[in-house]
Amino acid sequence: MKLNPELESLDILAKVILTAARTAPKGKGIDDIVTCLLSPEEKTELAFRMEELSEIKDLKFLIRDAQNVRDADAVILIGLKASGVSNLDCGACGFATCKEMLEHEKVQKEFLGPQCMIKYLDLGIAVGSAVAKAKDLCIDNRIMYSAGAAACYFEMIDADVAMGIPLSVTGKNLFFDRESTRKS
Repeated sequence: MKLNPELESLDILAKVILTAARTAPKGKGIDDIVTCLLSPEEKTELAFRMEELSEIKDLKFLIRDAQNVRDADAVILIGLKASGVSNLDCGACGFATCKEMLEHEKVQKEFLGPQCMIKYLDLGIAVGSAVAKAKDLCIDNRIMYSAGAAACYFEMIDADVAMGIPLSVTGKNLFFDRESTRKS
């Protein structure tokens, strides 16, 4: 008899969740989404990097989120590595034309921007598809700016912007009812 074997399935289910991100609709059919499943060692490194970024940026909630990453059974990252723009000249990026946005100097902080708003929407749809699939599979999760920001800032993922999603299979969702750590 195997007691509590559910954790054995998490690696495969995390890949199913990433499949949902990959197959999510993309603007103009161009796929600029980057996905990864962290190893246990990379998960630990990400938690340390989140704490380091907390000190650099003076954002205390990253410490709380780093503990969630440590406690998670797995962590996935979903990012955007923009290959261009949509050429719609929609103005959502804050520039009158796509050409003007491309000519503007990029700013590198946690994330690299500006990027085409359609690409950001693609990332949002991919992340939403992933967490919807996690819900369907009864895997607790939370979308974390903090995990994605640290992964990008410390070049753990080759992406312009990313979100982290810790996954957990426990009797109580680790990612809610969390103690707040506010910036003073």
